[in-house]
Amino acid sequence: MGACQTLHSHSQKPTPPSTSSSSSTNTGYFLRKTIGAWLACGFLSLALLHLLCCFPGGTKRVVFSPLLQYFNGTYSSVSSVPGGGQSCDYSEGQWVRAPGHARRYNATECDVKESEDCVRNGRPDTGYLDWRWQPAAPGCELPAFDAAAFLAAVRGKHVAFVGDSMARNQAESLVCLLGAGSPVAFRPRLVYRDEDPGVFQFRRWAFPSHAVTVSVYWAPFLARATGRVDDYHLRYSSVYLDTLAERWSAEADTMDVAVVSAGHWFLKWAMFYNGGEVLGVHMLPESNHTEIGFVTPFREVIRRSVERLVGGNAPGGARTVVLATLSPSHFEKAWDDPTTCARREPYKDGEKDVDGEAAELRRVVEEEASTAAVRNGGAARIEVLDVTKLATMRPDGHPGAYMHRDPFGPGKPEKMLNDCLHSCLPGPVDTFNEILLQLLTKR
Repeated sequence: MGACQTLHSHSQKPTPPSTSSSSSTNTGYFLRKTIGAWLACGFLSLALLHLLCCFPGGTKRVVFSPLLQYFNGTYSSVSSVPGGGQSCDYSEGQWVRAPGHARRYNATECDVKESEDCVRNGRPDTGYLDWRWQPAAPGCELPAFDAAAFLAAVRGKHVAFVGDSMARNQAESLVCLLGAGSPVAFRPRLVYRDEDPGVFQFRRWAFPSHAVTVSVYWAPFLARATGRVDDYHLRYSSVYLDTLAERWSAEADTMDVAVVSAGHWFLKWAMFYNGGEVLGVHMLPESNHTEIGFVTPFREVIRRSVERLVGGNAPGGARTVVLATLSPSHFEKAWDDPTTCARREPYKDGEKDVDGEAAELRRVVEEEASTAAVRNGGAARIEVLDVTKLATMRPDGHPGAYMHRDPFGPGKPEKMLNDCLHSCLPGPVDTFNEILLQLLTKR
């Protein structure tokens, strides 16, 4: 299956020339160096001409991008704006067609949640894998993910993803990208998982070759929560804003790189507590408590989470805290309609704006990151992984009905649960990790 094919890089070390005395006189079947050089240049020119003439634009960009980055001095680093020397802003841009760009791993081989393995589940169209993100800033490019560069950047470190199921989605993407782009000896090992194999709340992978650990901590509110968060049959979640979720906060000091990704659960029914008292509710008019919305509680837990991460001592030196912005869902019809997110291409630039809840949560993350950066005085590095715009423009990248195996096969129900929130793997979420790599390696 084309969408499952892993792209491998090949390298060969040139054989050193002979140093024996006969090498200068025995011309035999070897060409003279000058003639060989001219022939090599000729063949290379013909090959490049063939590529320019006969291959689609996306393929040419994928091939030439690393070469251009090399000559610009930006390979394995953040692209620089001409004349400014500043890092690129990846938050704005558009999706451009690039055949094969996202066909980088087989999700079935890297142990992802089956509901996000769209190819395995029979999704017939794979065009959603043929797009790449083009930043809007002049002169900026987003390099394709480089597994070797990522592992080198986090050698000896613990990379933790903390938050809701989008944090898990991105973590699984990262593990797949690292495994597919590395030699067999560098592949990850799953060293811990929930007792129930169908539960994906906590997982940990090890990359022994680089002493790297990647973990997922499922904490959808980041704070301690009970109720609906544990049992969908319950009406609402009870969220204790003054107490962070125990599992991740207890291990925060072990994290060298912490990617915090949350927001979706704050948009659901919830009762918020502070100091043992009800602070307010969201979407519970029958409760007789004050409606406080979702912005204030979200801001509070983001602030407390950053304080916890900044306040602890990282095992490998200064900690990097990455705050991810919201990746919105694309439900266009009822949740059980199999065509509720059936689009086949990204939105075009200007066709879909970032607004409403996504814009508000994005603003909170940006403001809290800025405030924390000033407050912590350089004790930790704080970055924003702004994926809201690029995710907003990808209604085609969700599993939809293909969260189920062969959903339109014989005997399947007409109505079914659809996933219009998470990304197919491989899929658009891989771009989150391309940007994460640039954040970790930028000057």
